[in-house]
Order: sequence, then structure tokens, then C-alpha cells
Amino acid sequence: MNLVIGADHAGFAAKQAVFDRLCAAGHHVSDVGTMSDDPVDFPDIAVQLCERVLFEQAERGILICGTGIGACIAANKVKGIRAALAHDIYSAHQCVEHDNANVLCLGAQVIGAALMVELIDAFLLAKWDQAEPFRRRVAKLDALEQRTW
Repeated sequence: MNLVIGADHAGFAAKQAVFDRLCAAGHHVSDVGTMSDDPVDFPDIAVQLCERVLFEQAERGILICGTGIGACIAANKVKGIRAALAHDIYSAHQCVEHDNANVLCLGAQVIGAALMVELIDAFLLAKWDQAEPFRRRVAKLDALEQRTW
């Protein structure tokens, strides 16, 4: 699978380990940073990652920060991105199956490396269930992006 990965300084070490594992598994992975544990702002990384997904340079993205929350909020501000925060395996695959999520957000300070690998595997193996209720709900999510408040 063609993937993109990014992290802020709090997720840097985890990103490096995940990147190496994904490449070893045969995935093509673009790394949008950060490239060190020097402080950076997660919205800057999120935008770069989301652009790769939106412009079809990657099928899915993995975004890592301290809790995953800030990264998820930032990614969901980008029209066309459906980012999900997951700290359990069920959520990691369900976000794709029912909500057609294209970015997985993870908290490096919340979960360990072994669980992170399992979450990513669940996310990558999942396929969107295009049954009518899920198509209808995703269409409503898309409509929310068009709304002017």
C-alpha cells in the first residue's frame, strides 16, 4: 500500500519505528516529518500529510503525536480528510469499515509500540463497507464540510 506518515516531536521516536516496520512489510511510505525530536507544531505536519492523501499520493495516512488528539483535530480541519483517533483495535478497523477514514491518528504517549503496530495493521487491512447505511452516513459527513455556519 502507498502510505504517508508524519509526527510531531512527541511522536518522532514512534514514527521512526513504525516507518521501518511498514517499509519492511513491503509498503511504500512517504515520511513528511518531523525528522528529529526538536519541537514542532503538529498542525504543520498534519497539513503536509493530508495533502498527500488528498492529492492521491498516498492511499492512507498515519499521524502520530503525544496523545493523537491534536493531530486528529488538525487533520479533520482539512476538507476531504476523515481522521480517526484509535487506541483500541476495534476502533482502528471500524473507522475505515463504517466511516471510510483515510487517516489514523495515534498517541505515542498513550499506547505502547506493540499496540501501535496492531492498530496500524487493523487500519490498513480494513476496507470500507459500502452498504447503504455507511454510504449515506459518509455522504452526510461530506455534506457537513460544505456547510457554511
